[in-house]
Amino acid sequence: MAILATFQPQQMKLLPAATALLLSLPATAIAADTPTQDAYARAQVMVDVGGRRLNLFCMGSGSPTVVFDAGSGRAGWDWFQVQPEVAKRTRACIYDRAGMGFSDPISRPATAANAAKDLHFLLKNGRVPGPYVLVGNSYGAMVIQQFALRPKADVAGLVLLDAQHEDELARLDKLTDGGMSAGFAGIVDMDRACLAAAEKGFVPGSDMERQCVLDSDEAFGPKLAEAAAALKRKPSFWRATVSEAENVFTTSSQQLRAARKSFGDLPLVSLTRGVSPYLVPGQPPSAVNKAIEAENKAMQDEVAALSRRGSNRVVDGAHHAIHLSKPEAAVEAVMQVLDMVK
Repeated sequence: MAILATFQPQQMKLLPAATALLLSLPATAIAADTPTQDAYARAQVMVDVGGRRLNLFCMGSGSPTVVFDAGSGRAGWDWFQVQPEVAKRTRACIYDRAGMGFSDPISRPATAANAAKDLHFLLKNGRVPGPYVLVGNSYGAMVIQQFALRPKADVAGLVLLDAQHEDELARLDKLTDGGMSAGFAGIVDMDRACLAAAEKGFVPGSDMERQCVLDSDEAFGPKLAEAAAALKRKPSFWRATVSEAENVFTTSSQQLRAARKSFGDLPLVSLTRGVSPYLVPGQPPSAVNKAIEAENKAMQDEVAALSRRGSNRVVDGAHHAIHLSKPEAAVEAVMQVLDMVK
């Protein structure tokens, strides 16, 4: 167990929510001015994707359309510091995967391939025109790669923020003597406990309420923090979060591994975190911690190399959710890809 204390696996990137994730658009779907956080704290346009609805929020105008996908257990509102800046140049859209944010609950396993299918129908039925520059963090980066690797995907570029890699768990287990798998299993168990508590109703002031609900991001203002807390009280949110977690290193990774091929000349910019999520506060990084971060960068480099126009760089001071800790770096990466597309 000493090795787990070194990694701080409770901070693993996949499940931040557990540890502290219509056929025409009305005019209200497009915001002319930069929105406040309040706009993200309510549903915008609910688009049917086959008997279920996903929340879609677009602003700006122009082509290509930039589409953002959040990490596991996270909603589209995570992009509130990035989307408005990108929308000053072109059309920019966020959405909530099934069970997240304001979207309807999941009705099938929350896998990367299923999420990519949902995204396809969201863009089609929501009449969001391509080509698309897709931007994803962590698990969301798995989803957008799965989408981009689909036949006839109208994708003009990719921005990957500390992307989840399909071989990540196996590679990090080799460095940690299986400690990463053990730590992740503990996180999934905690998510299941949050689901059980949500189904019963959280007891005000309880440890479960504090751990599962009241862990809002520091960047969130009052309205957005309130919306995030309300979401985490819903059993449907925890069912989706548990399903994403149960599948990410199994089915979802297998799906992406099977789909893998060269991205050819597709513009691709990858950003890698500069701050380890496994550091023990107040202590210098251990040799194993340094090895984990080096392996993470190697995985990001490998994915970027799948495109002849791909690149990867480390963002100093950025945590795993780069768009929340260093939003300016995320905006810069999107602009870089847009320049390459143009």
